[in-house]
Amino acid sequence: MGRWGVAHIFASFNNIIITVTDLTGAETIARCSGGMVTKSAKDEGSPYTAMKVAQNVAEIVREKGIDRVNVKVRGQGGNKAGTPGRGAQAAIRALVRSGLKIGKIEDVTPVPHDGCRKKGGRRGRRI
Repeated sequence: MGRWGVAHIFASFNNIIITVTDLTGAETIARCSGGMVTKSAKDEGSPYTAMKVAQNVAEIVREKGIDRVNVKVRGQGGNKAGTPGRGAQAAIRALVRSGLKIGKIEDVTPVPHDGCRKKGGRRGRRI
């Protein structure tokens, strides 16, 4: 019977941050982000980078005796994008492939109950 942890995956469209904490969330065990793995800024949110980030985190976490994680996936939320970025799925897959058992996967993107107005003006963002 191994120890449990919680993998918090923050996946925006420009970056990915994975933090593994204990079950209470008070103690951070490992963390890694897109910028720590890739050189170019445009690749920080990509699935390949997400995979590398997850592998780094999994390695550190296994050394510290945690072999099971609950996953909490989060997009940007608020009045920004409600969906997690491209890297979220790749990160979960990489965690599984690197030998961690996964308990439950939860979406914890913050949802506004009518907060601020979205940026972009009356006619939205024109491309």
